[in-house]
Amino acid sequence: MPDEYRYANDFMYFVLKRDRKRGEHTFLYCSGVNLLGFLALTGGRHGLASNPALRGLQLVNLDIRALALSRGAMPKALRTKECSGEAPRTGEWYSETLLIENTPETLPEEVISHGSVTLVKKIAKACLLEHLSMPDEGTGPEELQSFIEALCREYGRPAGPR
Repeated sequence: MPDEYRYANDFMYFVLKRDRKRGEHTFLYCSGVNLLGFLALTGGRHGLASNPALRGLQLVNLDIRALALSRGAMPKALRTKECSGEAPRTGEWYSETLLIENTPETLPEEVISHGSVTLVKKIAKACLLEHLSMPDEGTGPEELQSFIEALCREYGRPAGPR
């Protein structure tokens, strides 16, 4: 099992890093969404407290916890700055961190595959675009970025006061 699994583009990142100081089968899960990146799509559709990109990441992370538990792993809430270097320097990022102990060998790849596409689906649903054909799990970061950029161009709203 590799020490790191990574999925990242200009809109999101999902990273699992082995954390041997906490245990051989322990991973630090770092996730983030670029709120500004999705602004053309999400802006003006919801208030700040229910931003679809932010809420989408929170819901994906609940899914990841359930997935970990179903595989016999133990997810734990964790406040740490160990993930602070994962977000790209541009944009405005909302991030979450989780510790996953007793991680089975297949879980990191499942988490990476599930997180990215599920995030886009949750955001699209909140923006009433769930009727669109969505990418499948396993879609690469560059391909998913192109898909999101196309969504923003076609269905986005100009930024600015409403």
